[in-house]
Amino acid sequence: MMTSMVSSIIEFLTGHPHVAYLAVFLLALSESVPIIGAVVPGTAVILALSALVPSGVLLLWPLLIAATLGAIAGDGLSFWFGHRYHREIIGFWPLNRHPELIQSSEAFFERHGAKSVFLARFVPGVRAFIPLLAGMMGMAVSRFYTVNVVSALAWASSHILSGVLVGATFRVLGAAAKPLAILLVVLLVAGWTLLHIMRWTLRRGVPYFIGALGRLRYWAGTHDTWLSRRLSHLLDPSRPEVRTLAVSAVLLVGAAWLFFGILEDVVTGDPLLLADSAIYHALQELRTVPGDTVMIAITELGDTTVVVAVTLIVLLWLMWKRSWRTAAYWLIAIAGASALNSVIKVALHRARPGELLYSGWSAFSFPSGHSTVNVVLYGFLAFLIAREIRPAWRFVVVLGAATLIFLIAFSRLYLGAHWFSDVLGGLAFGSAWLALLGLSYLGRQAGHIGPKGLLAAGCSALIFVGGFNIYRSHATDSDRYAVKVVTPSMAATDWWASGWQQLPVRRIDLTGETNEPLTFQWAGGLPELQDVLQRNGWRDSADWTLLNTLNWLSVQNDPVALPVIPLFASGRLPSLTLVRTNSGGALTSSRLVLRVWVVDFELTNGRTSPLWMGSVVEERFYHPLSLFTLTSTQQDVNAPRGTLTTTFEDGRLLPRIPEMADEDWDGKVLLARHHEPTHH
Repeated sequence: MMTSMVSSIIEFLTGHPHVAYLAVFLLALSESVPIIGAVVPGTAVILALSALVPSGVLLLWPLLIAATLGAIAGDGLSFWFGHRYHREIIGFWPLNRHPELIQSSEAFFERHGAKSVFLARFVPGVRAFIPLLAGMMGMAVSRFYTVNVVSALAWASSHILSGVLVGATFRVLGAAAKPLAILLVVLLVAGWTLLHIMRWTLRRGVPYFIGALGRLRYWAGTHDTWLSRRLSHLLDPSRPEVRTLAVSAVLLVGAAWLFFGILEDVVTGDPLLLADSAIYHALQELRTVPGDTVMIAITELGDTTVVVAVTLIVLLWLMWKRSWRTAAYWLIAIAGASALNSVIKVALHRARPGELLYSGWSAFSFPSGHSTVNVVLYGFLAFLIAREIRPAWRFVVVLGAATLIFLIAFSRLYLGAHWFSDVLGGLAFGSAWLALLGLSYLGRQAGHIGPKGLLAAGCSALIFVGGFNIYRSHATDSDRYAVKVVTPSMAATDWWASGWQQLPVRRIDLTGETNEPLTFQWAGGLPELQDVLQRNGWRDSADWTLLNTLNWLSVQNDPVALPVIPLFASGRLPSLTLVRTNSGGALTSSRLVLRVWVVDFELTNGRTSPLWMGSVVEERFYHPLSLFTLTSTQQDVNAPRGTLTTTFEDGRLLPRIPEMADEDWDGKVLLARHHEPTHH
């Protein structure tokens, strides 16, 4: 679906490039308008369109001009509103709903003055508000537009040329470009989701815990026991660590809850394990040689060699600073995380997804050692540094550490070294251990550690030892993590007799949820199946083009002419999707949809042949308010499978065990196979 949609967009823009230039102008303009600029994904779309320049679809200079003029016009419009209405505009909707954005923008403007008009162009959040504030505060028009034009030129050039560079890179990569692009999107979405989950948790949890700490402080102040005195000292409101204490408490409770929830699923075999398999297969489909090279290098940054080196360098620094208590906590943090991770691995004996070259306790999977140890290593290091540096730099340090941890954890998923639950469990366990140590550390006085020197020492150890480890181990690890396709085989006669029951019963999506039953199996080539079905009234599903997508907004379409929503089965998208008018149904506004997925089995009978599984369902169409089209998949799968059965004269309709049947499915599966033509 994604490929066909992208192809249709490119084809459209090739014939109508002016649409792209107009879109860039409007997007650049909208990004400079308050509130709207925070919602419209202008930068992302502009980068995507710029990536089409190397292929000749769009031209460089018109894009640059459109982006520059749009940025100038957007800032100019925002400036005019501020100049015209002054502070009165702050009371207008929707600005009055976001006073925090106004306050942060005013602080930014007061700190940087006229330079803020230039700087804000590159700062998300305040960008759309600074021109408005410049107008409100009476900045000279000539001065504003001088800075406005210069900043627009710099902004447009940086964005357009970055997109062009990305597009040129993908053209060089050739066939690897598509999976790498999808992988990049997955990384960005996963990182964005994780970041916002953490922000939401802390935003909701920290105020609650601060209130709870206040009540606990009151109790400690009204009692005279060892515990109350200890708590009074720890929760002294004059201490700056109270907020950090609340964050650590939220992190401890949340991470511990998540870890034990995952542990329960791993032990009991809950649906999370189904998601493990789906995510594993989905990521293995995205692997490329360039992607493998990058991800192997990232995972090598989290290897034991690098962990030990960074640990020792930081320890030596702390000892040189004579911060003995901090050094002791540092050792306990890293050694404790590693030891506890190994104990859990040995206790559970969970197998890894692939046949990787691991031995001893490393051969076990849950939780991921890379995820656990690196969360503690770089998390605790960022914690120590952030406590003694200016608040403006704390976010940079924490974000850098979080990015490195996330990339190392994701590399374990990408390379197939761990299941998703392994990585998530490792991150949760490491975070809980880190929070526990942080709570204990905050209750004790610690000496000055020299944060800038500590940061330099830690980064130097990571760069030099990590680089050496990549140089030394990359060739070996490339072989270790190489995709090893081992397809089990089965005799065709065995499959036809009873082996078909080894295939999955129901479709499993990426979340691990079970869905409609897989009521069809096919032995043979996909073109042969397609040919048989097309001769019997089935049609290829419509591509997801721009025009076909817009057809969903109409109520006058042929049901079989609308594109079909692709669904994952064990991490794979359908290899073939066909549709047919539901002539046997009570409703004319309905269709039958057949989706076919490849199976990790080969059938042998003198020669090998692939094996496929599929689902066939009825989709009914509805037209709310006669404005657009919606579909609803019917639960009953017997009638659609019955229609499919008539297509295969020698097909077999066989029942699974009686327990599989329910009110919507009789438990039977249709088996069909390709017959080679007989030559006389």
